[in-house]
Amino acid sequence: MKCRAGIGAAMAAACALAAPALAADGDAARGKRLAYTCMGCHGIEHYKNAYPKYSVPKLGGQSAAYLEAALASYQAGARWHPTMKGLASTLSAQDRADLAAWFAGFRVTPEAKGPVGTAPEAAAACSACHGVDGAGTLPENPTIAGQHADYLAQALDDYRLGRRQNPVMGGFAAALTRDEIAALAAYFSRQRGLVTPAFD
Repeated sequence: MKCRAGIGAAMAAACALAAPALAADGDAARGKRLAYTCMGCHGIEHYKNAYPKYSVPKLGGQSAAYLEAALASYQAGARWHPTMKGLASTLSAQDRADLAAWFAGFRVTPEAKGPVGTAPEAAAACSACHGVDGAGTLPENPTIAGQHADYLAQALDDYRLGRRQNPVMGGFAAALTRDEIAALAAYFSRQRGLVTPAFD
């Protein structure tokens, strides 16, 4: 347990150092127009990729700062996904900010407070950046509460294998067993948070 607590403290310090800077102020109205293309995958509840087969992530209510950074990472090749790299490569910094502002606007405030269920032991390290309920501790840290379990497991596995490049997550995921990954994904997917967005 002391080891996990030490990892959590180190992760908190690393999160502060790894926080990306916002490129621009986002225009959510313009972001909604740009999101038309995104909604073919991200606007369908439980939609899955053909390969590898896992649920397309929920983006409604995600941190705007994180979404901007994620799109920039796909564009730079620091995240592995052919479709996302192709789409992200067409976006300017302002496009990324506008899309992020629109998706972030779906944030849902849970009626009940506190986490759902008992967190697995490995979640102690996660809570430094993501909070015990997965809602994130800083705007730059992603919300993982309510995300699809199979997507969370895939993301952790990608960090573990180096298909996603992040010094904080890479080191953390490399130390996880498959059982720990499954337990973390199941726990955070049960929390209240992200939603599948929809055009009104």
